[in-house]
Amino acid sequence: MIDFSEVAVQVDGYDLEGRSTSTAILRGITATLAEHRVAVIGANGSGKSTLLKLVNGLMKVSSGRVLVDGRDPARQAREVRRHVGHVFTDPGAQLIMATPLEEVELSLRSSVPRREERRERALAILETHGLARLANRSVHALSGGERQLVSLASVLAVDPTIIIADEPTTLLDLSNRILLSHAFDELEQQLVVSTHDLELAARMDRVLLIDHGRLIDDGAPDEVIARYRAMMSERAEASGEAGLPARDEGTGTKGAAARVGAPGQPGTGGTGGQMSPREPDHAGAGPTPNAAAVLASDPGARDDR
Repeated sequence: MIDFSEVAVQVDGYDLEGRSTSTAILRGITATLAEHRVAVIGANGSGKSTLLKLVNGLMKVSSGRVLVDGRDPARQAREVRRHVGHVFTDPGAQLIMATPLEEVELSLRSSVPRREERRERALAILETHGLARLANRSVHALSGGERQLVSLASVLAVDPTIIIADEPTTLLDLSNRILLSHAFDELEQQLVVSTHDLELAARMDRVLLIDHGRLIDDGAPDEVIARYRAMMSERAEASGEAGLPARDEGTGTKGAAARVGAPGQPGTGGTGGQMSPREPDHAGAGPTPNAAAVLASDPGARDDR
């Protein structure tokens, strides 16, 4: 179970003139995720990826608290990573060995010290996920979907209880998206996925909608997704009338936006206050390290993922 309590994330940086700045990425997020499969949706820059990175300590809260099965990832990151596996958007940021077999063997290095046994176990894991035929193929020769499935298999090799997947279908074509969706359907672990793939989100048990760093809607997938579509349609129409890009239209939205509680407006799940400029999911100006590098640099991270 994952518990977010009044979570806020602010990133300090500098503007082009060298003046210090502070950007709010998340504001007042409170939610307890106990369902088997949860999707987090929202526009680019809404804060989805930041929220997921808090779960295994790849980012830290500025205020509030995150607990993962009772553990604080900010203080117990190594222990949390033994229970939380992370699948990245781009498997190229995650796969570091030459072949799928070697990749899964790397995940098993700590738990299976004998090389022969480790290889047998890795082959069995690849077989379970329908990847045995690719065991000795170069990862660079695999399709995007195959690489993503190898990443998932390497994460599952260490028996995590929670899988975090950050926009895992973004780089995949339709057939590979379907393949990965079916793999997710078969997971016994709790799955929390951020995504723009609303078909994937509709397969989950619960959907959270993040907008401008706030949790503005939370509930049954079909209901939340329908309100999200309506909100985005109204913003796109308003942007078109004003001659502005839809993604930059953060104010002036009524109707659906108000119903789901857009920032600064009353509604279900919304929080009143001033609308602020759009924040990036990945705050390059701040101290956030590359997520794959953090996991790789942690002596136990690869074995703990």
